[in-house]
Amino acid sequence: MSISILFSYVLLGLTLAAPIGPVNSARLDKGIKNGFWHAWIVGAGSMIADAVFMLLVYVGMVRFLDIPSVQIFLWLFGGFVLIYSGIESMTSMKSFSLESVRKRDSLTKCFFIGFLMSISSPLSILFWLGIYGSILAKTASENGTGDLLIYSSMIFLGLTIWDIFVALLTTSLKKYFNSNILIIISVLSGLSLLCFGSYFGFQGIMALFG
Repeated sequence: MSISILFSYVLLGLTLAAPIGPVNSARLDKGIKNGFWHAWIVGAGSMIADAVFMLLVYVGMVRFLDIPSVQIFLWLFGGFVLIYSGIESMTSMKSFSLESVRKRDSLTKCFFIGFLMSISSPLSILFWLGIYGSILAKTASENGTGDLLIYSSMIFLGLTIWDIFVALLTTSLKKYFNSNILIIISVLSGLSLLCFGSYFGFQGIMALFG
């Protein structure tokens, strides 16, 4: 097992986590409002969901995604979670102040936000049960099955590095922002979640009535 192969799997984890999407929007929102641990715990919830997907790949649950009713449920539920989170993000800014913002959200709430966003996101499902499944099969054919757990752990290391990086970034930047800037960022984050949620919901409705 070469260092370059291990590094490539860490890079894969970073690549999965880095694109701007629902979870990163929520990380930024919670981190700016509440601090490091709240941003980190959103990512931790997301990674638990990723672990569930990885387990499903291992036990061969991919075939259930071919069931139309399952696909419709995933689109609609994912859309609901994102739209709710986006509205909550924006409406919570009505009584915003820098002094009152810390500890506004509980860590438990932030954890489940990250978990539900990932577990219900068709984008996450497509990656883990599709792309990751293909990567896993290719790795097994080239290197055997003995090291699959190690490679998967490297992916998780990449996810963890990104989670800590974003949490540190939001914490370090927060001190340079005034209330108005933080409100704008939170509103943009909420709008981002609404856009993703609307897209997922539209796809679910099209699948339901199409």
